[in-house]
Amino acid sequence: MCSILVWCRTGDKTQNSAFGSFKAEFLLLLARPQFYVFDMLSLRRAASSVVRRNTLALSGAAQQCAFKSTLPELPYEYSALEPVVSRDIMTLHHQKHHAAYVTNYNATLEKLQAAVSRNDISAQIELQPALKFNGGGHINHSIFWQNLTPDTTKPEAGLEDAINLRFGSFEKFKNEMSTKAVGVQGSGWAWLGYDKTSKSLQIATCANQDPLQGTTGLIPLLGIDVWEHAYYLQYKNVRADYVKAIFDVVNWKDVSKRFADAKA
Repeated sequence: MCSILVWCRTGDKTQNSAFGSFKAEFLLLLARPQFYVFDMLSLRRAASSVVRRNTLALSGAAQQCAFKSTLPELPYEYSALEPVVSRDIMTLHHQKHHAAYVTNYNATLEKLQAAVSRNDISAQIELQPALKFNGGGHINHSIFWQNLTPDTTKPEAGLEDAINLRFGSFEKFKNEMSTKAVGVQGSGWAWLGYDKTSKSLQIATCANQDPLQGTTGLIPLLGIDVWEHAYYLQYKNVRADYVKAIFDVVNWKDVSKRFADAKA
């Protein structure tokens, strides 16, 4: 009898860590040499094969984890935008609605990756609406939180000049964007965006959670969420009052930076 250290099999994938893992089980077997004869080269080759397989598995798991999105923290307290936006609305909007978009986006992404791995084109196509809706919701809200601030700000010189050039004055811009926001049928967003082709500012609206850049090509600078969950608890069905008030908490420093980055 002789004792031989033999790798037997890889275990099932676990979910005990962010990346997942594959268990490599090693058994110390007592075997009769006439049935189990392993030279050192064979053992090295077997070990190398195990390492390669598990490295690829971990790499794939790490890549999948890297693609996952997380709910961003707000840059201010939930009550910071009162009285324009109440604490209750901000809490519900961020912790429930935005969080749901992130969760559903990640779940859809996992399904998409599985469909790609098995070359299931029909499944990939079927997942696109959910990917657009939830991914768009995550993109839109991530911009929206940064677009707001409890501090009083004004457009920086470059943005102010561009607004005056495109719309005639800041007040005319506000009126036009407000009209577009109030006029969105059902749920959606109103956006101030930058057109890199014409090098000009544009106002556009998007239905549901359609992302501005992905659907129009415009680079988003300022977004106004006109889904009812953004205002109904406080403004009821009077969307116009909400849109008028939201300009009091616009973070023009953030919008100005987005404008400068878009032009670069």
